[in-house]
Amino acid sequence: MKTAAIERSVLSFEECHNGGWVNGVELDGAERIIVGTGPGSFAGIRSAIAFAQGYALGKAGVEVLGIPSAAALAREGEKRAVAGDARQGMVWLALFDGFELLRPVFQVKAEELGQHVPEDFNVVSPDDARIGGRLKELFGARYLGLAVPDAAGLLAAAEANPKLLQKDPLPIYLNPAVRPPQGR
Repeated sequence: MKTAAIERSVLSFEECHNGGWVNGVELDGAERIIVGTGPGSFAGIRSAIAFAQGYALGKAGVEVLGIPSAAALAREGEKRAVAGDARQGMVWLALFDGFELLRPVFQVKAEELGQHVPEDFNVVSPDDARIGGRLKELFGARYLGLAVPDAAGLLAAAEANPKLLQKDPLPIYLNPAVRPPQGR
């Protein structure tokens, strides 16, 4: 079965807005599309999911499945934490033993991060520019630096652990939607 993958969790709004990011996506003959569900760029994730679902609507028999974007950074035989900036003093984490996601992606207070990453785990981040200094300070040589999820990594993770795949993909939301007060 030919499988295509779309990973856009690190795109900026501007990169998503012009639609140019779809140029590198190979969909000819694909029977299945795997899309990264984040966490990451809200615009990038939503655009990628919508694009995959829209494409599948026009092609009978094409299935769209989601997988956490952090899974693209997992490595066989390695215990790895993927850490990202969740803003407002929070960090999101995904903990992998090989390609097994040990628990759903979660967030913690930045000052408590060290308590949530086991000592035998290496750490990578797609947000090195924002939190890399803190990660290096906290984890020393265990912080391996910048790692950016990509389509090839999603495919490798899906092949190694199909349990990561989700039907009817939705973005990973770390916080509930903000709603205005009632009565306005």
